[in-house]
Amino acid sequence: MIQTINPATGKVEKTFSSYTSEEIDKKLQTAATTFHVWRKTSLSDRITLIKKLSVHLQKNKEKYAKLATLEMGRPYKDSLGEIDKSISICDFYAKNAKKFLKVEHIPTEASKSYVQYDPLGVVLGIMPWNYPFTQVFRGMIPALLCGNTFVLKHASNVPKCSMAIEAMFAACGFPKGVMTNLLIEGKDVESIIADDRIVAVTVTGSEKTGSAVAAVAGKHLKKTVMELGGSDAFIVLEDADLDITVKQAVKARILNVGQSCNSPKRFILHHKIAKEFKEKFVEEVKKLTIGDPMDPQVQIGPLARKDLRDLLDRQVADSIKKGAKLLYGGEKLKGEGFFYSVTVVDAVLKGMPLFDEEVFGPVAVMITVKDDDEALRVANDTHLGLSASVWTSHPERVHHFTHELHVGLVFINQAVRSDVRLPYGGVKKSGYGRELGRFGMLEFVNIKSVVIK
Repeated sequence: MIQTINPATGKVEKTFSSYTSEEIDKKLQTAATTFHVWRKTSLSDRITLIKKLSVHLQKNKEKYAKLATLEMGRPYKDSLGEIDKSISICDFYAKNAKKFLKVEHIPTEASKSYVQYDPLGVVLGIMPWNYPFTQVFRGMIPALLCGNTFVLKHASNVPKCSMAIEAMFAACGFPKGVMTNLLIEGKDVESIIADDRIVAVTVTGSEKTGSAVAAVAGKHLKKTVMELGGSDAFIVLEDADLDITVKQAVKARILNVGQSCNSPKRFILHHKIAKEFKEKFVEEVKKLTIGDPMDPQVQIGPLARKDLRDLLDRQVADSIKKGAKLLYGGEKLKGEGFFYSVTVVDAVLKGMPLFDEEVFGPVAVMITVKDDDEALRVANDTHLGLSASVWTSHPERVHHFTHELHVGLVFINQAVRSDVRLPYGGVKKSGYGRELGRFGMLEFVNIKSVVIK
C-alpha cells in the first residue's frame, strides 16, 4: 500500500492505489516522446522554465514545507530550510548551466576538435523520504537542463510530496512528460529499470536498495549514480575548541532527527578530551525539546516510520547487551507517533550494531581513541565512506586527515553539509558517481568527442 502516515500520530492520512501497468506504460511513453522535443528546446528556454520553478517554490514554500513535515515528520522550521535548498539548486544550475555545458575545444591535428555534451534520454530517479523535495531536485534539475526528461519513483511514505512535485511542473508550464511521477510500490521498480525507454538511473537510499538497483541496471548496461548510506566519523582531537565543537556536534546529529546520510554517526574522541566532551554533549542534549514537529519550539520530531524506530531501538539494545554503556536516553517514547529519545551511547566497539550498521535516528555513538593514528583507523574501519569531519586548532594536522580519510567529503572544523557548488558523493559502499556542482551535471550526458578534418 502507498500511504501517507503522519509520523507524529501514527495515523493513516490517505491511501493511494498504485498505477496499473497500462498507466505506467502510458507515462513512460509520454516521457520518451517528450524527450525528443525537450532535447531540441534551447538551453535558454529550459533555463527560463527552471527559473519559473524557483519562483513557484518561493511563493509556495510554506505549503510544501508543511507537506514534508506531515509525511516524514521533520520539524516544520527545518522543512522550510529544505525548500530553500531546493530553490538554491534551481538557481545555481539556471545560473551555471551554459558554462557547465559549453562546448570544450581541444587542439589536435584536425581542423577542429571539441567535446560536446548531449542528453541521454529518460532518467529514472529512485528517491528517499528523508528529504522528499531536495533529494529529487539534486538529481532532477541538472538532468533536465542537460535536455533529459525525468521519471520519479519516490519513497512510498511520501506520495503527496511526489505528486506535488509533478503538479508544480505543470503549474510552471513545462511540457507534459518532462517530469513524470510514478506512484508505484518497490516491487514494480525492476521492470521500470529494465524498460528500454529508461536510459539511466539515479538512486539515493540505503545500501540494500542501491545494490538491488545496480544489479538490474548493470544487467541492462544502464548508467547509474548511487548516493547511499553513511557511518560518518566526527573526529575530535585534543586541541579542538570543545564548547564550539560540542554545540556543532549536537546540532549536526539531531538535524532531521538524525535521519541524514551525512549526519555524524560515530563521535571519535581523543582520550584527553573524551570525558569532558561526553559530559558537555549530554548537557546539551538535555536542553532539546521533543514533540509536535509543527511546534516552532520543537527541535526533535518523530522518526519517519514505525519500523525505523523499532530498528533503532534494536541497535541500541543489542549494543548495550554487548557491553556498550548508555549515557542518556535509549527508549521509545510513550504515546502517539514514532518518537524516540535522543540517546548517547559510550564505549561502542566493532562488532556492535551501533558501530557496524548505519544508525538512522537521534543516537550519538561515542568512541575513545589514544591518538591521531587510532582515530583514522577507527574512522576508516567501516564498509561505508560518505563523509567525515575533523575538529582541531592546528592547521598542520589537516593535511594528514584530508588525505587519509577514505570518504568522499572531508570537512575541517565544520559539520558536513551538502553545498550545491561542490560535488557530493561517497566511496566504498556509500555509492559512486556525484551529485551537485559541475560534476553532478555531467553524470547524465553523452560526453561526445567531435573531430573535423
